[in-house]
Amino acid sequence: MSVLEQLRQLYFQATERTIDEDFDAAIGLFKQLPEEERDKAAVFMEGLAEMRSEWSRGAPRGPRKPASKRP
Repeated sequence: MSVLEQLRQLYFQATERTIDEDFDAAIGLFKQLPEEERDKAAVFMEGLAEMRSEWSRGAPRGPRKPASKRP
């Protein structure tokens, strides 16, 4: 299976639960592509990035700083 086919498969099989791992795997695959094939893969990368962004909006991102009290 070609790298482009693997990226396509990651794109169509990504779920909210697996998106972080899928995105990391896609980056590794994208780096393996020659320059002339990266344009074809960009649509899958953009789609994965958008899914990751949408699905992580509600997820906690770490400890929050306490609100400062104004006098």
